[in-house]
Amino acid sequence: MVTKPDPDGYLIAPNPQAPRLTRKVVGADQNGEPQEISVVEERPLTIFLNSQEIVTAMTIGDYPEYLALGFLANQGMLKDAGQVTGIDYDQEIETVVVRTTVPTDYEEKLKKKTRTSGCAVGTVFGDMMEGLEGLRLPETEVRTSWLYALAKSINTTPSLYLEAGAIHGTVLCARDRPLVYMEDVGRHNAVDKVAGWMLSENVRPDDKILYTTGRLTSEMVIKTATMGIPVLASRSGFTAWGIEIARQVGLTLIGRMRGQRFYCLSGEERLLRDANPALIADEAKRHRRKSARS
Repeated sequence: MVTKPDPDGYLIAPNPQAPRLTRKVVGADQNGEPQEISVVEERPLTIFLNSQEIVTAMTIGDYPEYLALGFLANQGMLKDAGQVTGIDYDQEIETVVVRTTVPTDYEEKLKKKTRTSGCAVGTVFGDMMEGLEGLRLPETEVRTSWLYALAKSINTTPSLYLEAGAIHGTVLCARDRPLVYMEDVGRHNAVDKVAGWMLSENVRPDDKILYTTGRLTSEMVIKTATMGIPVLASRSGFTAWGIEIARQVGLTLIGRMRGQRFYCLSGEERLLRDANPALIADEAKRHRRKSARS
């Protein structure tokens, strides 16, 4: 899991030309004319913690080790990278086994598994709020100039979304620089990949911004807070419970980012408005996602 810098400044960037991630399919357009388009591949990935099967997620198949680590960490099953003694990925049977220094038994926790509002196989557990008890995120300042610069950079980065659509992106950022850009069919998977990378590379979270193309639901807020990241921004909208939890833990929550406009519904006192919105150009039509048209 070695990370190499991308020429555009990313440590990890999307690779829309990777052969395993998309497939060419022939169909017809609205006029009945034959067309060949790229569609995203979707495949199951089963995650084991030691000898126990935890979950099977539908994923595009890249960075399976990061996905497994991040999922387990965000579910409270891994506290730090020091617990992990090995990660074995078998591509043929689409399985990741994460091994730890101490025995684990999550049978009771797995019984409380509930379906979330997310796409793909997003799941959380009945006691998902336990990790937020007493949590208060650092009061990290965020500048609007950073947000505008990030949105422009991320939305124009070559990606699977621009190549084939039907996918979500999550980007770990430091100030106005995007660092790690993960994509997947489920927004929760994309966040978990970022969490797994942070855990593997021992990256500090308190000065970071998490940018997502997906909705700001309760689970997205919980995952971000659990990761220790104080700012969550999105092109999409909010849910009421997501806002409530963000305010409870001190998470700066910014949504409906498109061109010069956005809404901040939690942590507005930590927002430094150092950019004039009137000087921010609107997005090119090619880079507008469906979720941002509201």
